[in-house]
Amino acid sequence: MVVHEDEASATDPHYRVAKVDGLDIFYREAGPKDAPTVLLLHGFPTSSHMFRDLIPLLADQYHLVAPDYPGFGYSSAPSVNEFEYTFERLTEVIRHFTDYVGLQRYALYVQDFGGPVGFRVAAAAPERVRALIVQNANAYAEGVGDEVRTILLRLYHERTPQMRATAGELFELPYTKKQYLQGVGDPTRVSPDAWQHAQWGLDRPGNKDIQYALHANYASNFTRYDEWQAYFRDYQPPTLVVWGKGDFVFGVPGAEAYRRDLKSIELHLLNTGHFALETHAVEIAAYMRDFLSRHL
Repeated sequence: MVVHEDEASATDPHYRVAKVDGLDIFYREAGPKDAPTVLLLHGFPTSSHMFRDLIPLLADQYHLVAPDYPGFGYSSAPSVNEFEYTFERLTEVIRHFTDYVGLQRYALYVQDFGGPVGFRVAAAAPERVRALIVQNANAYAEGVGDEVRTILLRLYHERTPQMRATAGELFELPYTKKQYLQGVGDPTRVSPDAWQHAQWGLDRPGNKDIQYALHANYASNFTRYDEWQAYFRDYQPPTLVVWGKGDFVFGVPGAEAYRRDLKSIELHLLNTGHFALETHAVEIAAYMRDFLSRHL
């Protein structure tokens, strides 16, 4: 049987660059463009690389688009003197990115940093978001442990050399590896490629300044929780929550809190950590396929 190239590559990932606000925004794209779209927003310290296993599992039926934020992955990484690294600014770039690539309506997958970016996008244009998939992304006070909250608030209010040094520990290999392995039921299922790829991004010249700026801005998201929760209550997007229950950054109470405001919601707790796709991509894809088939 002869397989034509266009047929063979119909569901294969493609790697593209969009010119947005003068920046090169790298993104992964797969699946038929006339199929329902899922916009995938990554966390810290990873990039669209975190979706490398999930995308092929869904591309036969869905159009998947996963961009890298400025300063992450293969997107442009202007210095902190050239670009304002705040969650508001990242959101603006992603909004313009969706316009550039022609995403009119989509399901929204958010993880970690993808939460404050994606929830801003959704609250500003709720008519575009058909459904939510939330994976270890927080929108509730109880989802952030006291220790993590204290550090983030101090970083926000205390721009001192001492706090800069404290934040610096978050950008080194031991902490990166901890984010990938702690709370995972079977750590041998996590490929070292994952944390090594993330650390490669952090170790690029100037990138730790970028990450410090974003972490120092993170507590600004706490004041937006009421707004995002109001969006949930007012618009009731169908929501799938898939959560690594061993996550030491965002705990299970943060996952369960979504039930307060959302009526059409299902929650699955997985025996893994912060980066659940590293060990449970097949399971999450199955949950998504069932969920999306009913709501898109």
